[in-house]
Amino acid sequence: MAARKVVVTGASTGIGRACALHLDGLGFQVFAGVRGDEAGERLRAAGSERLTPLRIDITDGQSIEAARERVAAADGALAGLVNNAGIAVPGPVEFLPLDDLRRQLEVNLVGHVAMTQAMLPMLREGRGRIVNVSSIGGRVGNPFVGAYVASKFAIEGLTDSLRRELRPLGVGVSVVEPGSVATEIWRKGEDGAQEMLEALPAEGVEVYGEAIADMQRTAAKIAEQAIPPEKVAAAIAHALTARRPKTRYLVGLDARIQAGLASLLPDRAFDALIARFMARQ
Repeated sequence: MAARKVVVTGASTGIGRACALHLDGLGFQVFAGVRGDEAGERLRAAGSERLTPLRIDITDGQSIEAARERVAAADGALAGLVNNAGIAVPGPVEFLPLDDLRRQLEVNLVGHVAMTQAMLPMLREGRGRIVNVSSIGGRVGNPFVGAYVASKFAIEGLTDSLRRELRPLGVGVSVVEPGSVATEIWRKGEDGAQEMLEALPAEGVEVYGEAIADMQRTAAKIAEQAIPPEKVAAAIAHALTARRPKTRYLVGLDARIQAGLASLLPDRAFDALIARFMARQ
């Protein structure tokens, strides 16, 4: 009998790579979306013969269609789609280039919808599941990551609607909400924050420079306690395989603390707590 198939986007590094290898180890036939051949070869070497790297650009319709055809041609039912690919665009909203905002939403939101639309007929047929990788940033809007937070809040709402639409059709939908994870996206985010500071006009540096510096120090401190991506991969695997999966998975102590405080404190008290925490770093 052919192994059940799973598609994982953003598998070149970080959570996606850890997820692809974890699911491969569980016996799934994994189609792992990568952006380059070198990343695909590294992934292939680390996995079994069941793991197939695929070049997928989730912002390109032809790329998605080519991936759909490859998945459809393979034996077995489609058990799951893990929408993981993402980027992080930092910056104060006042000076955020609108093209950067559009790019953020195109990758972190529109691309996931495009992948979901392409794979849903096979998921319905196989009574599979969808896992959307969000973030604690889908619940808590921290300063200077407004574009990223907007994309993740959108994924949270989209997941709720999709879960309710697909429930009668036997397709489960979950969302995974990690806190700080030791992945490439956050290193790129730190580099981007420095580039953003350098790109700000003089007025932007005057208004926000000190607060951005506080944010960078805070992010670096939190990153020291970042969890390995394998912990997030385990939560994704549970969402795909458990008899009664959760609708939401908070992963990481910092994610649980932020979510708990956000639910307990009035907004303005939580705002003040965040400001005090950043100023102490």
